[in-house]
Amino acid sequence: MTDDVRLRRGRGALGFSFFVQGVTFALLVTRIPAIQDRYGISDGLLPVFLAAVPVLAGVASVGTEHLVKRVAPSVVLRWAQPLVLLSLLGVGAGERLWHVAVALGAFGLSVGALDASMNMLGVSLQRAYGRSIMLGFHAAYSLGGILGASAAWYGAHAHLGLFVSYLPAVAVLLPLVLLGSRYYVDRGDRSGPVGGTEKGLGSGGFRLLLPLCLVMACAYIGDSTVANWSAKYLQDVLGSSEQTATVPYNVYMVTTLVGRAVGDLGVRRFGAVAVVRAGSLLAACGFAVVAAAPGVWVGMLGFTLLGIGLCVIVPQTFAAAGRLFPGASDTAVARLNIFNYVGFLIGSPLVGAIGDAWSYRGAMLVPMVLVLITLFHARSFGSREARYGVAHERRAGDRAVDVGRGGNGV
Repeated sequence: MTDDVRLRRGRGALGFSFFVQGVTFALLVTRIPAIQDRYGISDGLLPVFLAAVPVLAGVASVGTEHLVKRVAPSVVLRWAQPLVLLSLLGVGAGERLWHVAVALGAFGLSVGALDASMNMLGVSLQRAYGRSIMLGFHAAYSLGGILGASAAWYGAHAHLGLFVSYLPAVAVLLPLVLLGSRYYVDRGDRSGPVGGTEKGLGSGGFRLLLPLCLVMACAYIGDSTVANWSAKYLQDVLGSSEQTATVPYNVYMVTTLVGRAVGDLGVRRFGAVAVVRAGSLLAACGFAVVAAAPGVWVGMLGFTLLGIGLCVIVPQTFAAAGRLFPGASDTAVARLNIFNYVGFLIGSPLVGAIGDAWSYRGAMLVPMVLVLITLFHARSFGSREARYGVAHERRAGDRAVDVGRGGNGV
C-alpha cells in the first residue's frame, strides 16, 4: 500500500470516528430529560450526574497522556470508541439509579480517552499532509451531531424508550467503527506500536501551552452557553414560542458544520492566526447581537454569527498545540483536551448564575468578553516553532495528498 493510499484511508477512518462521536454525544445530551424521567433523578441531583461526565473525561484525558507513551493513540481510540457506544446503550438499558450512574461514569471515562486520542491522530495526520485538514474532522463531528439530534428528536416524538432509540444507532455504528479502526494512521516517528519517541513538554512547556488552554476553555464556555441557554433565552427573554425556541441550536450546529467544512481552505489561504482572529471577532459580535436583540429574528442572526465564529477556534487550538510541540504533540493534545471539559463545566453554571442575579442579556456579555481573550493569544496559533505554516502548506501543495480532490476524504 502506498503512503498516499494509507493516508487517504487513515483520514477517512478518522473522519468517520469524529462523525460517530458527534452522533453518540448528541443522542446522550438531547435525551437528558428522558434519562431524568426514566431513573427518577431529582432536579437537585441531575447537575451532579451531568458534572460527573466531564470530570471523569478530564481524568481519562490525563490518563491517556501517559497511556500513549506505551501504546499508540490508534490503539486507545480503537477500544475507547466501542466503549463509548456500549456505555450509551447502558444508559438506556438500566432500571435503577446506580445503573445509570455506572453507565454515565463509563461514558465519561471512555469519552475522555476517545476525545484525546482522536485529536492526537488528527494532529499527526495534519502534519503528514502538510496542510490544514483539522477543521474537516470537526466538521464531521458537527454533521454527526446534527444527525444524532435529529434521531433523538424522532425518538422523543415517537415516544420511543431510550434503549429502543439507542439500539439501532449502536448496532449500525459499532461494527463500522471496528472495521474503520483498521485504517487509523499514527505518527510516522513512532517505532511500532509502542510510542517510545514521545517526549515531554520540557522545561517551561506548559507555560507555552497555557494560552491555548485558556482559549480552549473560553471557546467551550461560549459553546456550552449556546447549547444550554439558547432555547431559554429566546423563549423567556425574546418572547418566542416553544417551537421556535428549539431553532437557535439547530441553526448554530448547521453554521458550525458549514464553517468547519470550508475553514481549512481559509487556513490554507490566510493562515491560522487570521482565521482564529476573524472567528473570535464574529463570535463576539454574535454574543453582542444576541444580548441587544430586540426580537426573535435578530436573536437568530446572533446565534448564526456565533456558529460561524466559534467553530474554527477549537480545531485550530488542537492543531496549534501540535505545531508548537512537534516532538510531544500527544502530550500537548491530552493536556489541552482537559480544558475542553473545564469550559463545559464553567460555562452553563456561570451564565445561569449571572442571569438569575442580574439579567440574561447581561449574562451573554460574559462569554463575549471571554471569547475576545483569544485575540490576545492569536499569535500562539502561528508561532515560530510551528512545524509548518501557510508558506509551507503552499510549497507542500504539489507533494502532499489532497483528499478533498480525491473524493475519499471527510
